[in-house]
Amino acid sequence: MKIIFHDDALRDLQSFDKTLKGHFVRHIEKLSKMPPRRHMKFGLPYHVENITKQARLIYNERGEDLYIIRCFGTHKDYEKWYRSFE
Repeated sequence: MKIIFHDDALRDLQSFDKTLKGHFVRHIEKLSKMPPRRHMKFGLPYHVENITKQARLIYNERGEDLYIIRCFGTHKDYEKWYRSFE
């Protein structure tokens, strides 16, 4: 599966410390082999993966490609982004 990062996701990932980056990289590798497919609520066309208790990864699948949309280090940032769709 090919992994494609959105510009926002790359920017988010680069702003994290080394430990958190490692968590995201491991989860992205796992997703590329076996995506769990947990959809977001309200009919949003994205999937969400919990990285840590606070961190979230937003992604989408199209055929053999895995698109990484956003990476959130805190639940507060994730909630702010998520509520923008209500």
